[in-house]
Amino acid sequence: MELALNKTQVLRQKSMKVLGAKVQDAQLSLTYIAVSFATLLLGGIFGLLQGLDRSGIMPLPSWLNYYQVLTAHGILMLLVFTTTFVIGYIYAGLSHVYGGILPQVRRMAWIGFGLMVVGVAIVVTTVAMGDASVLYTFYPPLAASPYFYIGLVLVVLGLWSVSAGVFINYHYWRKTHRGQPTPLFAFFAMGIFVLWFFASIPLMIELVTLIPWSMGIVPTVNVMLNRTFFWTFGHTVVNVWYFVAVSAWYVAVPKIIGGKIFSDKLARVVVILLVILNLPGGFHHQIVDPAISTGVKYLHAFMSMSVAFPSLMTCFAMFAVFERVGRKNGGKGLLGWYKKLPWGDVRFLAPMIAMIAFIPGGAGGIINTSNQMDQVIHNTLWVVGHFHLTVAMTAVLTFFGICYWLIPYLTGRVLTPAMNKVGVIQTIVWTFGMTLMSGSQHWVGLLGDPRRTAYTTYNGSEVAASWDPYELVMGIGAIFLLTAVIIQVCAVYHMMFRSPKGNTEFPIAEADDIATTPMWLERWGLWILLMLLDIGMAYAVPVVDFIVNAPPGSPPIRTW
Repeated sequence: MELALNKTQVLRQKSMKVLGAKVQDAQLSLTYIAVSFATLLLGGIFGLLQGLDRSGIMPLPSWLNYYQVLTAHGILMLLVFTTTFVIGYIYAGLSHVYGGILPQVRRMAWIGFGLMVVGVAIVVTTVAMGDASVLYTFYPPLAASPYFYIGLVLVVLGLWSVSAGVFINYHYWRKTHRGQPTPLFAFFAMGIFVLWFFASIPLMIELVTLIPWSMGIVPTVNVMLNRTFFWTFGHTVVNVWYFVAVSAWYVAVPKIIGGKIFSDKLARVVVILLVILNLPGGFHHQIVDPAISTGVKYLHAFMSMSVAFPSLMTCFAMFAVFERVGRKNGGKGLLGWYKKLPWGDVRFLAPMIAMIAFIPGGAGGIINTSNQMDQVIHNTLWVVGHFHLTVAMTAVLTFFGICYWLIPYLTGRVLTPAMNKVGVIQTIVWTFGMTLMSGSQHWVGLLGDPRRTAYTTYNGSEVAASWDPYELVMGIGAIFLLTAVIIQVCAVYHMMFRSPKGNTEFPIAEADDIATTPMWLERWGLWILLMLLDIGMAYAVPVVDFIVNAPPGSPPIRTW
């Protein structure tokens, strides 16, 4: 018996050497990440088809319609790819800073994975069968098959299981490490999952409401109420992806370039502000809806822009880190320090470009949030361009950069110079392609080109014809982007199975002021209470108004 136990321990130690983290935790994270990048490839193919059709370069075959492809691209890229990557990344980090995830938490993450896989399979099947061309936003009056909403319910339940695991492990760590501040990465993880969990509650209410409606059991549904539920989630989930990127900027990037975190206290204040301020911004997606009063719209415009405060704090903190490292490496003069940064290291280059892209992305967000300026661009391709700039550049490019140290860490391998060059090339191709696509979408949006529509000449309209050159550039950008996706997927495969064995660290930067971090920052009960009060202030009046003065509801509508 003792011999058998010793053999088991030896086998486990060998596995620990093969995988760069606790073996069960590494397997969990790698599974999520593998699904994530398989989804990226599939979603990227749909994105190319969409871009080629919309630009008129290559029309879709008769058995595939534009809105079907648009829905598949949005669901796969925005819900599945991002969700599975974030869970894999966060759980890997928690395993590292906690010294391993609790067994029951790991089981909950696997249960969440199973629910998500089954849910996504149902959703994708309904879209493939042409029963759910309701776009990524899927709110009424467009109605999908009931199975589409049931599949999404399973995905949300999976997310809740994973979220509960994060909360349980945090509580356990705090209980066993009294008087110590939580590791900064775990603090970020708490903020991300608190925001994600509460944002998903209105989404679940919407989905549960739409299931009997799509079955014909309930004849009509309150469109405004359900649109509001969706955008409470939809707006916040974008900021969850941004939040994840910010966690890597604060915690990992300084370590990679040989620096330190600017301030542990400042980083934690940013986390708290992002949690409290994010949820009430959803109405800026409905700013042209007539059923919402002007006063409420102004309130939400202010709340949406309030996220700029933690964003500016992050900008200051990160560029202070860069300047310090550049000057330590010999940089001189006002801006000479930037030349001394490791631009040839993909682990720095990708997140750095992501940060720079967020500057125009954030500025565009101010336009979208402004009550007056939004009237000009609201239903145009400008919004699509903004979305690609903020999500696909700021968040996704950071995710790509994370891969080049996270996957070698999890698999017990190393990032070779050759793979680093591949990563640099991939980053450049992705940036170029996204610049073409997003730039042309922004510009043609200002010229009035509508979003959410297939290619059409509008009966030979001269104005519509003037959009064609920009849509052509958009299609060319899509070609570059799929090329970058293929390179990225190949790189992920190589780092999982082909790269040389070796040790890669999970980069966690140090902060000089960690000893003085006040413990009151750990009062998550207080931050959640403030967040709920903020949500109540923003949504209580309009939601009650939608219910009390509800217009006639809408029956299910299919336009395809």
